[in-house]
Amino acid sequence: MDLFVKLAEGFMGMFKAGADVFMGFVTGIIPLLIVLITIVTALIKLIGEERIFGFMKMISRFTIFRYTLIPFFSLFFLTNPMAYTFGRFIPEKKKPAFYDAAVSFCHPITGLFPHANSAELFIFLGIAQGFAKVGNQSKLALMYLVAGLVVCLMRGIITEKITEALMKRNEVSKQKAA
Repeated sequence: MDLFVKLAEGFMGMFKAGADVFMGFVTGIIPLLIVLITIVTALIKLIGEERIFGFMKMISRFTIFRYTLIPFFSLFFLTNPMAYTFGRFIPEKKKPAFYDAAVSFCHPITGLFPHANSAELFIFLGIAQGFAKVGNQSKLALMYLVAGLVVCLMRGIITEKITEALMKRNEVSKQKAA
C-alpha cells in the first residue's frame, strides 16, 4: 500500500512541479515577451516597414552583412519563423546561404532578445541557470550572440560557395544533355 501512496504522491508531485514552472512563466517571462514584442512592433511602425525593407535590400549586397546583420535584424524585427521572409531581399542563388545563416542564429539571439525566438528561450534558460552559478548570465548571452554571428557568417559563406558549385555542376549537366 505504501508503494501506491508514494507513486500517487510522485505522480501528483510531477504536476505540481509543472504548475510551479508555469506560474513562474506567467509572472516572469510571459509578460517580458509581451512587452518586447509590443515594443518591437511599435518600433517597426515608427521606423516604417518600407524603410526597414529598403535598408535590408541595400545591405544584402555585402557578404558580411548578408550573413550577420540581415539574420540579426530579421530575427529581431520579425521573430522566428517570419524572419525567413527577409530572404526576399537576397538574390535567388544566395537564398540557401541566407536561410542557413538565419536558422543558425535562432538560438544565439535568444539570450539578449528573448522575443526573437521565444521557443528557444527555455533551452537558453536551462543552460544559463547552470552558468549563473559560476558566472554572469548576461556575459553568457553576449558570448552566444557574438559566437552566433561568427557561425552565421561562416555558414553563410560556405553554403553560398556550395550552392554556386552545385548550380554550376547542374548547368554543365544540362549542357552535356542538350
